[in-house]
Amino acid sequence: MIDRFAEEKQLDIVAIGRACIDLNAVEYHRPLEETMTFSKYVGGSPANIAIGSAKLGLKAGFIGKIPDDQHGRFIESYMRKMGVDTSQMVIDKDGHKAGLAFTEIKSPQECSILMYRDDVADLYLDPSEVNEDYIAKTKILLVSGTALAKSPSREAVLKAIQLAKNQHVKVVFELDFRPYTWVSAEETALYYSIVAEQSDIVIGTRDEFDVMEKRSGGSNKASVQHLFEHSADLVVIKHGVDGSYAYSKSGDVFRATAYETTVLKTFGAGDSYAAAFIYGLVTGKDIQTALTYGSASAAIVVSKHSSSDAMPTVEEIEDLIAVQS
Repeated sequence: MIDRFAEEKQLDIVAIGRACIDLNAVEYHRPLEETMTFSKYVGGSPANIAIGSAKLGLKAGFIGKIPDDQHGRFIESYMRKMGVDTSQMVIDKDGHKAGLAFTEIKSPQECSILMYRDDVADLYLDPSEVNEDYIAKTKILLVSGTALAKSPSREAVLKAIQLAKNQHVKVVFELDFRPYTWVSAEETALYYSIVAEQSDIVIGTRDEFDVMEKRSGGSNKASVQHLFEHSADLVVIKHGVDGSYAYSKSGDVFRATAYETTVLKTFGAGDSYAAAFIYGLVTGKDIQTALTYGSASAAIVVSKHSSSDAMPTVEEIEDLIAVQS
């Protein structure tokens, strides 16, 4: 079991990194080139996790850089309305824009994302814009892999991790691998490994762990053994419809099966899973229960159109668990 979180902290979770715009296809079951209408949402893995955590009742904050334009104002105002503290969102003054993600929903099995990530504002977060006093206020610092893809965002995240460790703040690393942002597989593996080895909790899919380890078809046992030689107390590896596993440094292994749902699209599942899993841990539930909350939350989000708007409440998660238990 992971060590207890510091109860005296003012915030439960602070996420750092990407906040962008999702434009989700309104017209289902057709390719993107034939899609004419989209709905706008806040997106980006760490932003979604912060929103999901706040919706579950956690005290959540966000560190990131947003553009000085309509998209930036939309991102900040939406996250604030959802209960996320946005006091550490930095306004970019150099003309960089928000990342855009167009989603294609051809079928529940065929979903894709066309992402525009060149020269985006979130990757210009500077180390000098990361505040130690703010990080000291939280129980958890949530880091996602996309923020490591470019400088200066990469160095800002590494600084935040260093400050978190100095301030007895747990570091959670959500791998969130997006290949189009990275220069090479070698660079990805290097920076993912640097951060994973400093993290208390690591969460990702089996494929994402393989990217980090530069292998194909890697074993969960080898992955967790390596991380337990460093800082990790808990490693969560997701296997899609085959469920997810949590490995504790004490030697315990937990498994949650996937919940039945009517799948509309596949994106957003990982972010909702992470938010609910973290909620379970922070509120004192055991690892098995936290895994179950994560799995149920993911099932709810894949049945709905958005990611951020679809983040469930505790009641919705518990109702699904009760119905299928």
